Amino acid sequence: MSDRKGVNDLDQPLSWLPETWAETLGTLGEPSYRGRQAFEWIWRHDARTYDDIAVWPKGLRARMAERYPFRRVDEERVRRGADGTTKLLLRLADGERVETVLLPHDYGTSVCVSSQVGCNMGCTFCASGILGRVRNLNAGEIMDQVAAAAAANRAPGGGPVRRVDLMGIGEPLDNYDHVLRFCRLVHAAPGFNLSYRHITLSTSGVVPAIYRLADEQLAITLAVSLHAPNDALRQRLMPINRAYPLAKLMPAARYYFETTGRRVSFEYAMLADVNDDPGTARELVDLLTATPMPCHVNLIPWNPVPEQAYEPSPMARVRSFRDLVQQHGISCTIRRELGQDIDAACGQLRHREEADRRPSRIRRNPPRFGAEGQSG
Repeated sequence: MSDRKGVNDLDQPLSWLPETWAETLGTLGEPSYRGRQAFEWIWRHDARTYDDIAVWPKGLRARMAERYPFRRVDEERVRRGADGTTKLLLRLADGERVETVLLPHDYGTSVCVSSQVGCNMGCTFCASGILGRVRNLNAGEIMDQVAAAAAANRAPGGGPVRRVDLMGIGEPLDNYDHVLRFCRLVHAAPGFNLSYRHITLSTSGVVPAIYRLADEQLAITLAVSLHAPNDALRQRLMPINRAYPLAKLMPAARYYFETTGRRVSFEYAMLADVNDDPGTARELVDLLTATPMPCHVNLIPWNPVPEQAYEPSPMARVRSFRDLVQQHGISCTIRRELGQDIDAACGQLRHREEADRRPSRIRRNPPRFGAEGQSG
């Protein structure tokens, strides 16, 4: 499905960097500092309209509202888990909805954001792709998820956002330009001022875009959704492996490390009797040692999705898998389970809502990938 006209335009106010705000306001005869004020008030002070930018004259607010209107995301539903996890269902200007999750950690709060409305990658264990991809999110819509999460976290006991994970609904590298702009937005000093090192981007393995991202030299942490150590199994779980098998994916991951100096993380969802036996663990060790680079394996206890015919691996098996990998000198940990009581796994809450509201959207056919791996 093609993107809706205008929605994915990088030249929308919420997608503007501070210098673009300054340039635009300069055309109206305003001093450059007005641009910094706009960016700061929208993202740091949560101005939802131009009228909320209190440091601007009323006449400027009116002119900007007429010439460059914008609309913030609306909070439609909030679910709070017993472990402190908070999941937001957010409504976009065109009525589409995305999920954002706040995750409490010892170091502070991280926010998991979506990059697309739905997903075309078709991973067979994930709720995000059940409804297919509707459209890409623009950079401002991704940024607004961080702002909405920060606002939800201002209650007593909350704190500032310390990390951002592009691990929500969608394949970030299938929406490259807007995701890259978002990274620059969230890094900008007048707003959240987040270090690139505190941004993690998870990809199913869009190989050309991994090379492209490496060459940006932004020190973003790359997390590769691996989930299987051989092509036969990975292709069953992840259709993108047909376009980018492990022989292409692993050198791309190594190039990312060599170019950025950033250790690559490999995500591995533990599925009972599918990819969790000792033999598969040894295959994973062989795969990683054959492509030498500093890396980390993140074993993910799978959050059940009713529509998917899998079961989570027993925790004893997950621990045995971890121990075997660690015995070979490879960093390997088990991700802490968060938010199971609030459908915190990627795409679950949106899927429940959309399936009830628009059941015709449920995907009936597997995704297809072109020569360059772009989803169709």
